[in-house]
Amino acid sequence: MALPVRDQMKYWGIAAAVFLALLYLLGNVILPFVLGMAVAYMLDPVADRLETWGFSRIAATVVITLAAAVLFVLVALLVIPTLIKQATDLVNIAPELIDNLQNFLTEKFPVLLDQTSQLRQTLVKIGETIQSKGGELLSGALASAMSVFNVLMLLVLVPVITFYLLMDWDRMVAEIDALLPRDHAPVIRRLAGDIDRTLASFIRGQGTVCLILGTFYAAGLMLVGLKFGLVAGAIAGALTFIPYVGAIVGGLLSIGLALFQFWGEWHWIAAVVGIFAIGQFVEGNILTPNLVGSSIGLHPVWLIFALSAFGTMFGFVGMLVAVPVAAALGVITRFAVLQYRDSRLYQGLSALPDDDES
Repeated sequence: MALPVRDQMKYWGIAAAVFLALLYLLGNVILPFVLGMAVAYMLDPVADRLETWGFSRIAATVVITLAAAVLFVLVALLVIPTLIKQATDLVNIAPELIDNLQNFLTEKFPVLLDQTSQLRQTLVKIGETIQSKGGELLSGALASAMSVFNVLMLLVLVPVITFYLLMDWDRMVAEIDALLPRDHAPVIRRLAGDIDRTLASFIRGQGTVCLILGTFYAAGLMLVGLKFGLVAGAIAGALTFIPYVGAIVGGLLSIGLALFQFWGEWHWIAAVVGIFAIGQFVEGNILTPNLVGSSIGLHPVWLIFALSAFGTMFGFVGMLVAVPVAAALGVITRFAVLQYRDSRLYQGLSALPDDDES
């Protein structure tokens, strides 16, 4: 006999409370494990494909680990130093950009920007705030990153955890499946499959789209000679996982920088606009349909809320688990709505046979 619904809700509620409590109390401790699990989840299809080519699971894991290590070293040596330098320079040059904006507005609208006008004082304060607070924010973020992702975690712990999780991923999934309550195993498997497809669509597919577009934007902006093009391209690519946000934020930043740098050279400004127009065309017509597909996705508003809520409550670890939790809650909510629509509570007397109504 199955457990009553009230008891089931109680047990699942206790499990959710324990999960949130552990996330809050052990945030930094479980960070490398969460990262390792996320990386292993993303690489599991690659390992499965290598197995179909005749590799053993151990050999496939070793090959993936070596390839990832080489790629990480190349990125660390070639991209990260330039990215940090450009980000720092962009923060430091912000007051000069604000001064250029003031001069432009003064030339075009002299009445609005006299020495005592509120708009001019606001622009001056914005530039000073960006320079002072922006530098502190950047250095604080780097210091925090170094304290959280210390050398042991970054170079040893996370790769080791990823290696073992990736090697045993299929066995762990089978063990979890064997522990499912028998009465509800089919439904749980179906929901887990929907959650997996959502995550695969979003994390693997959208992550690949972000990487491709970020590389394209950064390379294109640097080729046209835009200062801080690498930073603008990286921001646009990183925010692409939220529809339209990456293109809007990255595009406005890049076009704004282009206006200051190439003022009067309209062909270069048009080239910057063209880069983002091409990127949006390729994303909407080629990348997203082929890499993300039409499977169940995450609504942008729900995703932003999940990232904000979990990030505020649990810090960086909360932001890492926000996407899978949001996907799981979305799938469960859709399932609950379908159950509700099939219930007597929703259908009322219309769900009764004609004989019962009479």
